[in-house]
Amino acid sequence: MSQETAYPAQQRADLPQDAVLVLEDGRTFRGESYGAVGRTVGEAVFATAMTGYQETFTDPSYHRQVIVMTAPHIGNTGVNGADMESQRIWAAGVVVRDPALRPSNWRSQGDLGSALAEAGVVGISGVDTRALTRHLRDRGAMRAGIFSGEDARATTDELLEAVRTAPEMTGAALAAEVSTTETYVVSPPEGTPVRFTVAALDLGVKGRTPALLAKRGIAVHIMPAATTFEELMAISPDGVFFSNGPGDPASADHEVGLLRQVLDAGLPFFGICFGNQLLGRALGLDTYKLVFGHRGINQPVLDRTTGKVEVTSHNHGFAIAWPQGVPTSEPVQTPYGAVRCSHVALNDDVVEGLACEDVPAFSVQYHPEAAAGPHDAEYLFDRFVQSLTTYHDERKKDASAQA
Repeated sequence: MSQETAYPAQQRADLPQDAVLVLEDGRTFRGESYGAVGRTVGEAVFATAMTGYQETFTDPSYHRQVIVMTAPHIGNTGVNGADMESQRIWAAGVVVRDPALRPSNWRSQGDLGSALAEAGVVGISGVDTRALTRHLRDRGAMRAGIFSGEDARATTDELLEAVRTAPEMTGAALAAEVSTTETYVVSPPEGTPVRFTVAALDLGVKGRTPALLAKRGIAVHIMPAATTFEELMAISPDGVFFSNGPGDPASADHEVGLLRQVLDAGLPFFGICFGNQLLGRALGLDTYKLVFGHRGINQPVLDRTTGKVEVTSHNHGFAIAWPQGVPTSEPVQTPYGAVRCSHVALNDDVVEGLACEDVPAFSVQYHPEAAAGPHDAEYLFDRFVQSLTTYHDERKKDASAQA
């Protein structure tokens, strides 16, 4: 993904207009317009990060979601072209309490409100986001609509009908809507030799992910979600990567089928977030929808391989269901051999990672690229490089034996 998008010079925002947030259970919150004026509908979720709002809004995993920012002050550092994680803002809507009156940061190229308006993203400010977050924690993520200007003057019943007729996230197949349409390559930085070639399936990839792989000497071929196994193998990859992305993993039949072919071929595999859920389904495990999900850059996760606790970046509303009656501390048998829960969330014991013992595949539910932080889990990219190295060395050994 390009990270060279530049914002225009800051412009004076129009005077805010009346706005209302309507949840599908009927609760409403009134405030003022922020960003574009109009209407938007999506799944209301809350993100607990105190910083990194631009990386959050440009994460394709937030496609069709209305993001409630729990930090009260948003927009303080403005926006800039370097912090874009994709080429556009993907959030369906934005809910904040106190937007910054003006940005104050040496990197700022514009203000967030103007960027949202320019992108056509409808938002609302002046909302008691603490009360809203508590409501979503108690009732779960649900559909919501933001209506401002003329749209806010409709009756509550009319607005509630618009929310309740919007599509739900359960069953939604969204990866193709955010994926690249053509393959492109992210090469290692100048002076860094190419060690491996990796086929990366773009299910909603963030720009920092291929950058960190390329930094380690990997030529990363970013490929469309609809890529076939034959197309994938045409680049002679040393390994395969599945990215983060939006939607219900139970709807990703093509991607799961492709991943099973990768596992059958014995190629090293690494998946993050949506890619972790797809590995679970490819192994025969189920997935389920979390009540309110994990979103933010302050989620504690235990790496059972090292015994260390990492503070990690999350954005997921679905998770892997470990077989009933089996503790996550014990491996389970799958058609591809034994698999263990390598990482677990310390807040709620959600499965946060998988490690296969009989095929070279592993994944994590969170974001080791962690834009805008933290960086505790960046070592996972090195773990993938080690898997590629082992696979490459074994192929060379086999070739020498046959010669």
